[in-house]
Amino acid sequence: MNVKQNPIPYEQLREGGFLLVDKPQNWTSFDVVNKIRYCLKKRFQIKKIKVGHAGTLDPMATGLLIICTGKFTKKLHEYQGFPKEYTGTITLGGTTPSYDKETEINAEYPISHIDEELMEQGRQQFLGDIEQIPPMYSAIKVDGQPLYKKARKGIMVEIKPRPVSIYRFDLNRVDLPEVDFLIECSKGTYIRSIANDYGKALRSGGYLSKLVRTKIGEYQLEDAWNLEELVEYLEA
Repeated sequence: MNVKQNPIPYEQLREGGFLLVDKPQNWTSFDVVNKIRYCLKKRFQIKKIKVGHAGTLDPMATGLLIICTGKFTKKLHEYQGFPKEYTGTITLGGTTPSYDKETEINAEYPISHIDEELMEQGRQQFLGDIEQIPPMYSAIKVDGQPLYKKARKGIMVEIKPRPVSIYRFDLNRVDLPEVDFLIECSKGTYIRSIANDYGKALRSGGYLSKLVRTKIGEYQLEDAWNLEELVEYLEA
């Protein structure tokens, strides 16, 4: 039940509730969880309440987060396994260490040779079951430490490819160097890696310059709370 459409009594949020939230840009997923937890603890005058999310979004990204509270947090693993849908923009002609615009461009490449045929050939390579190498700037832990912490120290480690499934990869707008896309994919897919790898497939470079998560399973962004409005609701 979506609290935006069918407001859940506060006590139900305390015992176990379910929220769809549109994560703002420059917030981490944990920032959103912590904000909601703070509001609920303040509302109920309690010291502890379980709050979690199903599927991390990078700070640069916006879009759908599933938030569970109380006993509903036991369902998070179910939601995490749902297929995801994203829209966004790949900027061609350059690469960044993080595969998105969180870090500075570290190399530039030509794009004058890129035509419609090459873009279609490249797109086809990413459909179906593929092997994908996650970015160094990710939360994957190696030796107990997130990769992004090692990357920030200049420590590079070998990352093994991971199997993921791409159900749909549409190119919706091409205005080089920008390419707008829609991707439907399995759990664990890094859209940043697709942006980087798609640039390579075009004999150029690419990085993710915009990302919005629009669906998780059957749940849609259009039904999600704006975070500011949700905070007002929880504090009302």
